[in-house]
Amino acid sequence: MSATEFSVDTAQVRRPFERAARAGENPAVLEREVERRMLERLDFIRCDPKRILDAGCGAGRGLQQLHRRYPKASLLGVDLAAGFLSCSRTLRDRLHSLLPGPMRVRLCADFSRLPLRSGSVDMVWSNLALAWIADPSSALREFHRVLAADGLLMFSSYGPDTLRELKSAFQAVSKGRHVHAFVDMHDLGDMLVASCFAAPVVDMEMITLTYRDVAALVRDLKASGQTCAARDRPRGLMGRDTWQRMLTAYERERRNGKLPATVEVVYGHAWKGELRTASDGRQIVKMELRTKIAPRTP
Repeated sequence: MSATEFSVDTAQVRRPFERAARAGENPAVLEREVERRMLERLDFIRCDPKRILDAGCGAGRGLQQLHRRYPKASLLGVDLAAGFLSCSRTLRDRLHSLLPGPMRVRLCADFSRLPLRSGSVDMVWSNLALAWIADPSSALREFHRVLAADGLLMFSSYGPDTLRELKSAFQAVSKGRHVHAFVDMHDLGDMLVASCFAAPVVDMEMITLTYRDVAALVRDLKASGQTCAARDRPRGLMGRDTWQRMLTAYERERRNGKLPATVEVVYGHAWKGELRTASDGRQIVKMELRTKIAPRTP
């Protein structure tokens, strides 16, 4: 799925996450598992950041893990949903005394317009947040801008096969888009290159969750704030008969008494290489002056 094939309603992205934050019911099981796998990948990357930006910090669990790994680093959390950031106040108060520098976790901002200085962080970390951005390429350009030279971007996102069983069941009974669409791994790789990142690495894996019924899956999605935010989604309520036919279609996927829900997780990391152009577009040319000293005559 190309980023240009559908349009995201940013307000619709924000509202469900705000409701999840107020309810305090976000199970975040998948987010924690993907976070754990991302942290394992850091074992193979040589990096000692002094300033870390968690883009899409949610309630702050990722900041806790990053603090454990980089205890001397200053941490900054940014999220589109202000409700999650207010939930992070207790996390800030609990960890503030342990941090060597300032920790701010209440910055609400759009990833496409980060209120940060260029070159102000050494690592950008983003766990499953890029999937909900209306224009991922603009967010990647901002990540590149705020990173210092040799800074690391590490992210995860959802791929287009996410919830393919639910999508297929809806398509059997309705022409509308009921399941959110996500950007393909190869498109994200192209965006990294276009955003001037160096040495990009992108790969994916499939994770299968199981549920006793569709209602449990839907409750999980709503509790975590992850609902369809496409502008062309149907706005009215689905009729009872259509909903029942969708459930019947999904039942064909049942295996060993459980309904599967496939999640395609895309992982990526890249570096901000040495600057070659200034902010005004002028080329940066480094010159090294060497002076040859003649030997002294005896």
